[in-house]
Amino acid sequence: MTVTSQRPTVIDRVRSYAVIVLAIVQVAVAGLVGSGVTGASIGAVAISYPTPLLPASWAFAIWLPIYAGLLVHAIYQLLPAQRGREIHRRTGWWMVLAAVCNTVWMLAFGARSVLLAELVLIVLTVSVAVVFGRLSKEPAADRTERLFLRTPVALYAGWVSVAIVVGTAASGAAIGLPSDNAIAVVAAVVVLAAVTVIMAWVVLSGTAVVAYAIAAIWGLIGISLNEPPAAVVVTGAAAIVVVLVAIARRISAAGNPPRAAWG
Repeated sequence: MTVTSQRPTVIDRVRSYAVIVLAIVQVAVAGLVGSGVTGASIGAVAISYPTPLLPASWAFAIWLPIYAGLLVHAIYQLLPAQRGREIHRRTGWWMVLAAVCNTVWMLAFGARSVLLAELVLIVLTVSVAVVFGRLSKEPAADRTERLFLRTPVALYAGWVSVAIVVGTAASGAAIGLPSDNAIAVVAAVVVLAAVTVIMAWVVLSGTAVVAYAIAAIWGLIGISLNEPPAAVVVTGAAAIVVVLVAIARRISAAGNPPRAAWG
């Protein structure tokens, strides 16, 4: 596929620099929040609101490859040949919004403003979903685009699919809803099952679905191995199987398996 790039406008340049600047800002803020410089660490706050859907602390290490990928994505879209491409015009400002939301979310959650953090997380999820959806509507121009543009977004989208559920559960605990009784377990199972359906649909229709599935499965494993109730473990295991089956079906049904897998 031939890359069509128009002459970049002033708006294109502003957008491109905004994406990379805010990508760097969110990584810097993540380092400050993670070390507790700006308040409690994300992990410490999360543990304060235990729910059946809370992932094990090691699961949050996925932010390292996500942030690395977002920096690569930002550098890629800044290249002179990329700035005037229509795909960046359709997704760039949404990436800016996602970076702003992620930065605000970290600061709010670290300050224990859990409800504010949840509202911001919803906007973040929508932003990433829009970018992922628009990328999914057309094939990648080449392998470089698959690796540097689509894979980071897919990895991000996969983790956010889990994070929004975890954040909602934490918000419920923060306002006093029960998080350790039978009703909480049933709610966790229902929500996890619903998210599984969404994940399977994304894998069957999205772009760079292997990266998306890796992040989603990582989150599901983190929940399942954090000693939740047995019903949540079983539902999490079933969800992982469903996502794997969806991946296998997507790749086997595609005429070009690498394109189905990586965009």
